Amino acid sequence: MTFSDISPDFQKARSLAELFERRGRRIYLVGGAVRDYVLRHGKVSAASSRGGPQDSLDLDLTTDALPDEVEEIVSGWADSLWLAGKRFGTVALTKGGTKFEITTHRAEAYSDESRKPVVRFSDSIEEDLSRRDFTINSMAFELSSTNEPVLIDPFSGLSDLVAGVLRTPLSAEVSFFDDPLRMLRAARFVSRFQLVPTEEVVAAMVSLKNRLQIVSKERVRDEFDKLMVCESPQAGLWLLVDTGVMDEFIPEISALKLEQDPIHRHKDVLAHTIAVVEKASPEKILRVAALFHDIGKPATRQIGKDGVSFHFHDVVGAKLTKARLRMLKYPEKEIEVISKLVYLHLRFHTYGAGWTDKAVRRYVSDAGDLLDRLNELTVCDCTTRNENKARQLKRQMEVLIDRIAKLREQEELDSIRPDLDGLAVMELLEIPPGQQVGRALEYLMDLRMEEGPLGKEEATRRLLAWWKENQS
Repeated sequence: MTFSDISPDFQKARSLAELFERRGRRIYLVGGAVRDYVLRHGKVSAASSRGGPQDSLDLDLTTDALPDEVEEIVSGWADSLWLAGKRFGTVALTKGGTKFEITTHRAEAYSDESRKPVVRFSDSIEEDLSRRDFTINSMAFELSSTNEPVLIDPFSGLSDLVAGVLRTPLSAEVSFFDDPLRMLRAARFVSRFQLVPTEEVVAAMVSLKNRLQIVSKERVRDEFDKLMVCESPQAGLWLLVDTGVMDEFIPEISALKLEQDPIHRHKDVLAHTIAVVEKASPEKILRVAALFHDIGKPATRQIGKDGVSFHFHDVVGAKLTKARLRMLKYPEKEIEVISKLVYLHLRFHTYGAGWTDKAVRRYVSDAGDLLDRLNELTVCDCTTRNENKARQLKRQMEVLIDRIAKLREQEELDSIRPDLDGLAVMELLEIPPGQQVGRALEYLMDLRMEEGPLGKEEATRRLLAWWKENQS
């Protein structure tokens, strides 16, 4: 293994080795940086196409030096130090714009009620690696100032990457009991690296899923978001559903499994939903909206003479989405955007093929700055195997986009507002602020939607005539 072709960040990590060697200590590069390096530099040719974007360039290292000694060693070398994690064994620092976290080898244990470790230091790299989540992350490079780094792989993480297997270094029961968030990480790695979890991993997720309740909602949300932006999240989503882990934080998703969908050719709404997520661009807001877009169907399911229907599932789904995302501590702005996409996801079909100028204006106005995302969600929502139907939807969307472009050339379509503002209305009608002004503005907005820009003179004439009629 040679580091001759790698980034300056790795070279800086290697330069640390000389500092530690002078003290008779060893230092190792660990974590995702090692995994991603062997994926990208020929060591794992069978898996080199897997993985997607590299994780953060922040580098994790581990050492047999105790925290006080680590601080002494790096104090004159680092540009800055952070010691907040020192009592847990971690000294953080920056050097030339790169962030490093150096942690003393640990052999930690966890309590039943918390995922916070009871820290016990170790002088063994193998013991430290044994406490990590999966074998693919239980590899290390021993760094040297004079020799090429040596790969330390006591749990065959390299072989598991080649074979496409997700396995824990210790028993999966121990690993997930210690840190239940690892069950969500399992789903992410299954998707990101196209791995197959071992039977032991799956069984442990099933038996320990309710232990996820000791993890903060914020940490669950953040880990889930990482899965949602994987290039292909469907395998991870199915793993969470099939093991019941999904029920611990978004139980509404598994409930879709029971709802037969009369529109899309899937065995259930859940399969359709995951297919929509898979089709959507790997952007968090869009992907989460895709996951939630049909969440209102179980509550609105009705069986009539024409079969099954889900009337107003968009309205109900938007409310359920807001409630669930608030429980997961999503930022309020993101909640509003995602729930609005859920609310609007059927709007395109309301107008069908007959797009009047008024309909285009209303669609653009309602979508606002979510227009592109809404259009993509609409297209992704078509998962039919009927090629004719798929082509028809695509043509209708192309027609709509063309109509929007043409109207934009004629008027300010993206900031539609009445031709007169509230002050002008009060002056013309000689009325104070209040409900009457609001009704007058609604009337002017309806005119704007129906006919396009009227100009102040025509808007004034129409307003006065409307006012006279409604006052009599």
